[in-house]
Amino acid sequence: MASLADISLVAQVAVLGNRRAFDELVRRHQSPVRRFFLHQTLGDEQLSDDLAQDTFIKAYMNIGKFRGLASFQTWLMRIAYNVFYDYTRREKVKVNSEKFSSDALSVEGMAAANSSLFTHHSSLKMDLYYALALLKPDERTCITLQLIDGYDISKISEITQIKEGTVKSHLSRGKEKLANYLKQNGYG
Repeated sequence: MASLADISLVAQVAVLGNRRAFDELVRRHQSPVRRFFLHQTLGDEQLSDDLAQDTFIKAYMNIGKFRGLASFQTWLMRIAYNVFYDYTRREKVKVNSEKFSSDALSVEGMAAANSSLFTHHSSLKMDLYYALALLKPDERTCITLQLIDGYDISKISEITQIKEGTVKSHLSRGKEKLANYLKQNGYG
């Protein structure tokens, strides 16, 4: 029933310009959007918040284009994916990858590279972000959408506009890289 409630809220925003209805949509969906960005930016909270805000602004500006062919969350995550893609293309950087790029970089060195990132995170999170940094961007996106956010392959394909077979390949390679890294670092 959540999707019917979302559709009702979307209609209120699109037809009546009801900002409270949009506030409710933001409240319902901000956690998954922000979590998606946190994993794509390897824990950069400020950048994640900025990208999430951009996502909701774009969603608000384009809410009249929502046709209900997919769930509102899938539509919103597609916007988030595009916001991140546009950001990385515009900035011409691998988001935060330089903080994790050297195999010789110790946990202490990583913490010094971005103390705000690691001040409130456990070493497990540091290892997870380091492992995610080893993945190619599409692998990281597919892995986080499936393993962390719980999307199935067809939804990941819908969000990323990557063919299902390619999503499966990204997942397979990404899982193998993660497993190897985590085993080498005492997690398995």
